[in-house]
Amino acid sequence: MIVVGGEALVDLVPGDPLDSTVDGGLRALLPRLGGGPYNVALAAGRLGVPTAFLSRVSTDRFGEAMVDRLHASDVDTSLLQRGDEPTTLAVVALDAKGAARYTFYVEGTADRLVADPGPLPDGTTALSLGTLGMVLEPGASAYEAMLRREAARGVLTVLDPNIREALITDPAAYRARFASWLPDVRLLKISDDDAAWLTEGADPVAAAKSWVESGVDAVVLTRGADGVAVITDAGELAHVPSRRVEVVDTIGAGDTVQGALLAWLTTHEVSDLASLDADAWREALAFAAKAASITVSRSGAEPPTSADMASTV
Repeated sequence: MIVVGGEALVDLVPGDPLDSTVDGGLRALLPRLGGGPYNVALAAGRLGVPTAFLSRVSTDRFGEAMVDRLHASDVDTSLLQRGDEPTTLAVVALDAKGAARYTFYVEGTADRLVADPGPLPDGTTALSLGTLGMVLEPGASAYEAMLRREAARGVLTVLDPNIREALITDPAAYRARFASWLPDVRLLKISDDDAAWLTEGADPVAAAKSWVESGVDAVVLTRGADGVAVITDAGELAHVPSRRVEVVDTIGAGDTVQGALLAWLTTHEVSDLASLDADAWREALAFAAKAASITVSRSGAEPPTSADMASTV
């Protein structure tokens, strides 16, 4: 089973500008259930692999909708914690290319108060963490403890930092903390932009190679229109191009890549990333890129199901 830990929140996404403008010419905002780790869990669950979501979710109306959507996507909620704190909100602004920028409302919200449940259930093969879950305390320390403990137990640990600069009050401290995680991370999935931010402008491929030298087995680098690549101790082992689609928005694209990679690795019973050769990595990356192309063709984070993947050329 894959366990995905981190925040669940509500994205407030701009509606259709033709029929949803409000006072001042602003577009009306429509609620979309999201959060990086939440989207990863949905993506993996919808692709037919056993997946559980570990977080603290509000008992408010948004929280109830989140739990219902997890169940509808075949995601196990037995590790889910509940609380009467409000749901985290992220107000989304889209640029001309559909890329998302976020303003967060996180004070006193449920997901940041998650508690460490102790060792994960027997049968856990992978633990995926990232985004705000690794930033906002006290939850960040709980997830960090899980990362170190499960890595020591031999679980495949996966991290996507998915940087949200507005919530990182001390960039130097965060970069140092990120570096401290690397020996306990087997697979790092990261975007070009996040790699540049973490290294203060270094070339992303060079950054990925340095992280491999720090102990990571493989770095999957998402490069927008330039596709997806994987860097291991052998260098850049494989690369696949992005699929051409009409982009509605990019919300959840990277999360879908991570969820689809986890699904592929689980389906192929991969526990040791070093066992994958270039051809296997190209197959895995192509699967993830296809899943992400379906997500970006839809409004909000709406990862594909196995049926969607089978019906898409």
